[in-house]
Amino acid sequence: MASSAASGLLGRQLKQMQSDKDIPGISCGLVANNIFEWEVMLMISDDCKFYGGGFYRAHLIFPPEYPLLPPKMTFKTPVFHPNVYPSGEVCISILHRPEHDPYGYEHASERWSPVQTPETILLSVISMLSGPNDESPANVEAARMWREDPKEFKKRCRANVRASLGED
Repeated sequence: MASSAASGLLGRQLKQMQSDKDIPGISCGLVANNIFEWEVMLMISDDCKFYGGGFYRAHLIFPPEYPLLPPKMTFKTPVFHPNVYPSGEVCISILHRPEHDPYGYEHASERWSPVQTPETILLSVISMLSGPNDESPANVEAARMWREDPKEFKKRCRANVRASLGED
C-alpha cells in the first residue's frame, strides 16, 4: 500500500518539476520508466565558484516508504567535493534518515522530513556545491584540499566541469 501511495506522490512531483519553469538548471526524468528511480541533470550556473558551467548527471533512488524515508542521490558524473563520496553518493543532512544522530553532529530538524521534496533536495545539492561542509566529510581528500590547498581544489573541480561538458 505504501508503495502505491509513494508512486502516486512521485508521479505528481515529477510532473510538477517537469512543468515548473521557475526552477532553472534542473531537468528530471525516469530511469527505465521506473517512478522510484529518477535521472537528474543539474546545469550549474556560472556564478558557482568551483562547479559553474558544469552539467552533472545524477540518480535519485526513492524507497517504497517515501516520503517517510529519504531517497539516495548519486552523481553519475564525477564530482570532487567534500560532501560527495568517491562513489558519487551525496552526503547531506536532509538525505539522512529522520532519527536521532548517534554522533550528535546533526539536529533532528536538519535531517529528512516528509515535507522535503525532490525539488528541495536538488536545490540543497546545488547550494552544497557552492558551500561545502568540511566538518563531517564524505570525501576526506576533498575536504583536506578545500581547507589546505584551495588552488588545487579549484583545479580539480574545474577538471570535473570540463569532463562534465565532454571536453576531457
